[in-house]
Amino acid sequence: MGTYMALVDVTDETVQNVQDLATIWGDLTGDIEALGGELLDAYAILGKHDYLVVFEAEGRDAAFQTSVSIERYGLDTQTMEIIPVDELGELVEDV
Repeated sequence: MGTYMALVDVTDETVQNVQDLATIWGDLTGDIEALGGELLDAYAILGKHDYLVVFEAEGRDAAFQTSVSIERYGLDTQTMEIIPVDELGELVEDV
């Protein structure tokens, strides 16, 4: 299973307060699990983006489906795969 992060921005006027977002996170968690993944963490961000969502998915296609699912709630996503720094050595072949 791969680990992915999504930078999330609120784009829908229906999301106006923290209570609206709390409802969305519950639904979003269910959607990710229905796609075979797991929501690992979610953070509010001060800056250019509104939230950071970290999740696991069974490959690129499932990560894409998760991003589309997030966007159904009036949120815009920029999703990318992330790799723990301590695993970088495993990616480099010995020459």
